[in-house]
Amino acid sequence: TKVEIKAPSEVKAGTEVTITLNVFHKGNSKGHHTDWVYLKINGKEVKRWTYDKNALPSGENFSVEYKFVAGEELKLEAEGHCNIHGTTGPANFTVKLTQ
Repeated sequence: TKVEIKAPSEVKAGTEVTITLNVFHKGNSKGHHTDWVYLKINGKEVKRWTYDKNALPSGENFSVEYKFVAGEELKLEAEGHCNIHGTTGPANFTVKLTQ
């Protein structure tokens, strides 16, 4: 499972940032699916979406969103996991603060 992070590259302090995780995976069945996706901000996990054979993602490829107020530079890390094949590794993105 591969994850792509979409967010603005720069924001002013105090701005609410919408972080979109686009998840790409071949397979969305009870036997083969994405079983979790997480988002970390500055090293701390802030959200984990979990799925199983009875609660599958909306499709093979899907998106999830998280909103966060930027008080400092945001170092984002996201990763998704396939219940059979594991992960392609974490994606990283930085949101810088402007004056």
